[in-house]
Amino acid sequence: MTVKTRQKYMILKWFGVGLLFGIAFLAAMTWYLSIKLKPIITREIKELVATSTEQLYHIEFSSVSTNVLTGISALHEVTIIPDTNVYHQLIALKRAPNNLYKIKLKKLAVRNFHAWRVWREKKLNIDLLLFDNPCVVMTNRQFDFNENKLPHPRKSPYDYISKYLKELRIETIDFKNASFKYINKNSAKPETDSIANLNVTLKDWLIDAHSAADKSRLYLLKDVVINLKDYTFATPDSLYHVNLNQLDFSASTGELNIKRFMIVPRLDEMTFADPLGYAKDRYNVQMSNINLKGINLPLYILKQELFAREMNVANGSVAVLNNNAFPKKVELKTGRYPQQLLQKAKGQLTIEKLNLSNIDISYSEFNPKSGHKGTVTFAQTSGSVSNVTNVERTKAKNPVMEAGFTTYLMGSGKLDLNFKANLDAKDGAFSYSGVLTNLDGRTLNRMTKPLGLVKVNSGNFKKLEFAIEANDREAKGNLSLNYNDLSVALLKKVKGEERLVKQGLMSFLANALIINSDNPNAAGVFVTAPVYYKRVETASFFNFIWKTLLQGIKYSVGLTPEKEKRVKAQISRFGKMKAERQERIKRRAERKEKNSP
Repeated sequence: MTVKTRQKYMILKWFGVGLLFGIAFLAAMTWYLSIKLKPIITREIKELVATSTEQLYHIEFSSVSTNVLTGISALHEVTIIPDTNVYHQLIALKRAPNNLYKIKLKKLAVRNFHAWRVWREKKLNIDLLLFDNPCVVMTNRQFDFNENKLPHPRKSPYDYISKYLKELRIETIDFKNASFKYINKNSAKPETDSIANLNVTLKDWLIDAHSAADKSRLYLLKDVVINLKDYTFATPDSLYHVNLNQLDFSASTGELNIKRFMIVPRLDEMTFADPLGYAKDRYNVQMSNINLKGINLPLYILKQELFAREMNVANGSVAVLNNNAFPKKVELKTGRYPQQLLQKAKGQLTIEKLNLSNIDISYSEFNPKSGHKGTVTFAQTSGSVSNVTNVERTKAKNPVMEAGFTTYLMGSGKLDLNFKANLDAKDGAFSYSGVLTNLDGRTLNRMTKPLGLVKVNSGNFKKLEFAIEANDREAKGNLSLNYNDLSVALLKKVKGEERLVKQGLMSFLANALIINSDNPNAAGVFVTAPVYYKRVETASFFNFIWKTLLQGIKYSVGLTPEKEKRVKAQISRFGKMKAERQERIKRRAERKEKNSP
């Protein structure tokens, strides 16, 4: 029994010794091979980068560490630099790319490079190439000879590696926490933009005898995946923070998703204009779902032109406020309609169809005369805009942008609105039409009381229809308003207090002499308002639309220019009579005081 135990012990002992020797031998071999392979790997990597890019790029690194057994290697202090002399030669040969890159990082890791396969099959297969915290600078300069260039190399890169390898494949290339700087050199003065904390994954990069002709590949890749989380930046004017909760993009599907997008003012409503010293619209934008489909990534890479077949924006809100307690900044706003600003945008953009769903929109103004904020709301806004573009070749096919929306004014009356604009019109020509049905007039008090000092006591707006043609100078068209039981009260602010009170006499005059309580009236006569409004050059696009419609509404309820003149004259007479009465009271009081003992 003792002999058997001793034999087992000796077997285990020699097995342990053998195992330790094997491990030591393998470690020594690994160390020896890594030492021997370092100059070979260094030479091969540098030659591979240079030959596969037509000598345009070369790679520099301070050191290389490698483990043949585990298939893990790393390059340290890495810089990938373009050769400007080669670049200019390629320009002369009309073969230069539009984008030039410079990449710098502390460490470039290679995982599972399958060294034995290289020796046996002349196939270099790498599972993962990791760029950790890289700094990427991309310079864009567009060349005519690259117009309509396909996302495939003119000459197969396989021609450059065929004498070394039959295949070069990297399953995954990861750029983790990358900082990205974009330099646009297509104008007299270069423009720079940047972004940080960006994750980019390139999938299945392949160079072999057939990959260059594979139409399912994009620049030899099966897919490009971009991810950005919790990204925040301040706008150049320092008035807002822009927040992106999560952005995901896949080139294979051409789809981009943003889970949450916000434009958040840095100051509250009443102090927002303090840094400026004049009134300015304050925006607060919250969007839960933004989706773009059919994005053409090669077009964007080549020309920085964003093309999307469809864009969907759902479940959000847009709130705009203007504080009229601040002075107005007088500036000409001709040529600043939305469709005109789109044409002036620096970046080229085409969205074939933009869909909105369940968006709440509000516009508010603070009126210092009333001391209150008035608000008009458009709830559950849904609809679409087609042919959103500033690209000349797209406009040559169709220069008209059209939009159709359904919304609920003050959360009550249903409003169907249509808009059409000629994107090439020099005078900003556009048209709009709409139908509003079943609005309780009292819901307008949130807007009319603070801003117009008018309270709607009653009024049922059955149907409002309008059709307007407009441009930079004027608007004309027709408006009809079918309503009944309209009654209003004119208000004034109590001095030293926040509350508003009714002006009895003025309200009586308004209802008796100005307002038509019904349209059609008791005799069945229906008033249709012709509209002609000359735009004030300092007025905004939305102010122009509102003032044009207001003119037609005022005419429809009886406040015609002729009646306004008569009412103003009547008010003037009442004012004069009131002043004379007060003067008589004053004189009687003085006589009474003089005659008193």
